[in-house]
Amino acid sequence: MSIAGPASSAPAGDVEPVANETRDRIITGVVTGLPFVSLIFVAWQAWEGWLHPRDVVIFVLMYLLTGLGVTVGFHRLFTHRSFKTGKVVRATLGILGSAAIEGPMISWVADHRKHHAFSDQPGDPHSPHVDHGHGWRGALKGLLHAHMGWLFIHTERGLKTRYAPDLLKDPVVAFVDRSFLWWALGGLAVPFGLGYLLGGTLDAALTGLLWGGLVRMLVVHHVTYSINSLCHFFGRRDYATDDESRNLAWLAPFSFGESWHNNHHAFPTAAEHGMRWWQVDVSAYVIRGLERCGLAWDVVRPTPERQAAKAAA
Repeated sequence: MSIAGPASSAPAGDVEPVANETRDRIITGVVTGLPFVSLIFVAWQAWEGWLHPRDVVIFVLMYLLTGLGVTVGFHRLFTHRSFKTGKVVRATLGILGSAAIEGPMISWVADHRKHHAFSDQPGDPHSPHVDHGHGWRGALKGLLHAHMGWLFIHTERGLKTRYAPDLLKDPVVAFVDRSFLWWALGGLAVPFGLGYLLGGTLDAALTGLLWGGLVRMLVVHHVTYSINSLCHFFGRRDYATDDESRNLAWLAPFSFGESWHNNHHAFPTAAEHGMRWWQVDVSAYVIRGLERCGLAWDVVRPTPERQAAKAAA
């Protein structure tokens, strides 16, 4: 499928300038490629029977922390302001999301808000449907672009002063954003330290880094990327929206509820993407937990009447 273009398109001059595109692409390539290289060591470790349960524990812990930092923090709190919370929780969620190493917070938010402003239309930074050709070749090209190709292109990235001026003015967010490198390194140092703490050897520390750092990055990144690609191509459309967003049920447990993507595009500011009792949404459960502890408030939830009015025919 290919969408030729809408009545509106992104205004000129709303693209975030990049000081050194070559350097940025090299960094993106390293961050994208290094976790794939780690699979060689994973295969060797598994073949030799050296995989230890502590490595799995470290992987799961880091996956939960950094993944929820992206879904609850970067996405539902900072991008869509679907709930409010205090400075400590905001800083914690921002740091955990930064440790996922998907880029600095404000840039992430600006790109995602621009995606919603021009979803599957010219100006969308990562649509699989715009200007990729027709037939199966166009579909594959579009899916590759939406999944990770767009990370290397700077012609559609969201201008921070246009798409995230509120975050630029927020001192907590600004601090977390400008210290991104330290949180990214921390996301690697913590599993290294946990491996040493639990195993007591340098080998244990290195396998902790392998699983809780590189393998965790690989899985978190590609689950996130799948929301941009697969969830705009495959799955159900329960609500009428002006884009190709879809609900992909099998991805929901791994994405902490983000793959109820058609639900999300129908109600972007909703804190809960799972609109039915059976739609697993771990991020929503976390937000409910924060709410019950008094750490989150003004949680946005669309009424049943709003949901029924927007339901697809």
